[in-house]
Amino acid sequence: MQPDFQEVWVYLSASPLTALTVTLVAYLIGDWLYQRSGRMPILNPVLIAVILITLGLTVSGIDYWTYFEGAQFVHFLLGPATVALAVPVAKLLKTMKGGFLALFTALACGSVTAAVSAVVIADLMNASTQTVMSLAPKSVTTPIAMGISERIGGLPSLTAVCVIMTGVIGAILGPYVLNAARITSWDARGFAMGVAAHGIGTARAIQINKDAGAFASLAVGLNGLATAALIPVSGDLAMWWIGTS
Repeated sequence: MQPDFQEVWVYLSASPLTALTVTLVAYLIGDWLYQRSGRMPILNPVLIAVILITLGLTVSGIDYWTYFEGAQFVHFLLGPATVALAVPVAKLLKTMKGGFLALFTALACGSVTAAVSAVVIADLMNASTQTVMSLAPKSVTTPIAMGISERIGGLPSLTAVCVIMTGVIGAILGPYVLNAARITSWDARGFAMGVAAHGIGTARAIQINKDAGAFASLAVGLNGLATAALIPVSGDLAMWWIGTS
């Protein structure tokens, strides 16, 4: 007697291996399209994978949290992947002889602009306080951003979505913006991509140029530290101000 198709589908949809396989296949398809297009920024592999997985979940009727439970291994790897960025950073710091003032100035401007612009725009659109706090750490890598969001009263799940959107948009539009600004130094381009578009922007920078990838990795780490230190303090001050006004 052959098993009922519905029973097989229910079993497969709940299997961790199925969710993991779907995630990897979606990304491989995205990367294949990206390579075949001549590495067009608009065909970012992460963006393609997100679209394919979203369509698949919608068509199949599988709940997102069921999928997430199965794909948690990929989520777990975010932490080690972020730590692994220390390898190119360590090699970069051995060869750097100066320019630290310029780097920290760019870091301060980029970090503050990313957080303040998100908060101000959300506040002008009458977003709730929780939503505003969820958007503040959108420009740092996902594990750090979710921790910051939880600390200041935001929604970590909303923050994760905003982080991914920020990274994808930054990876797509970043090269065009830098070209329009006539920034040709790979060091500056990589650092800008790392500050503005965290891990996804760094992956894009690594694919383009080794030096850009190293500076982008440095930017991700420094921006994560700066944001983790400053936003909780700023959030507490903002909540105190709201409470007294």
